[in-house]
Amino acid sequence: MTKVDFYILEDNQRDQFVCRLTEKIYSQGKSVYIHTTGDEQSRLIDQLLWSFRDGSFIPHHCNCNPVEGAGESENSPVEIGCGELGENHNEVLINLAPEVPLIFSRFERVAEIIAEGDPDRTLGRERFRFYRDRGYPLQSHNIKAG
Repeated sequence: MTKVDFYILEDNQRDQFVCRLTEKIYSQGKSVYIHTTGDEQSRLIDQLLWSFRDGSFIPHHCNCNPVEGAGESENSPVEIGCGELGENHNEVLINLAPEVPLIFSRFERVAEIIAEGDPDRTLGRERFRFYRDRGYPLQSHNIKAG
């Protein structure tokens, strides 16, 4: 059964936290799918993964432009997008969308990120209830600023 972790951030540095979390998951040898709200957010995360920290290297693929990147997602341990994804991504889903993705249950783990001052904080509570009411194992992590 899919395990769900909620990361409650003290600050509003959600995108930076996503990069750090992705780096940690990648260093553990797991595949990651970062589910975004759309192409704009996908491109932002794509750029941040190259530059969020000096010396970091996280091979990834942004599926914003499927024609340009055809076939790349299957070879990349990290995929970013808002739609379909390659078959090899089934270990960790990082959800940045306001709703629970329909594909969440094919993953071993789901990471839900809730930032301080997030206008969708109420939607985060709804996602928590969604998983809880269906019996998914939940864990919350309060992440200090800094």
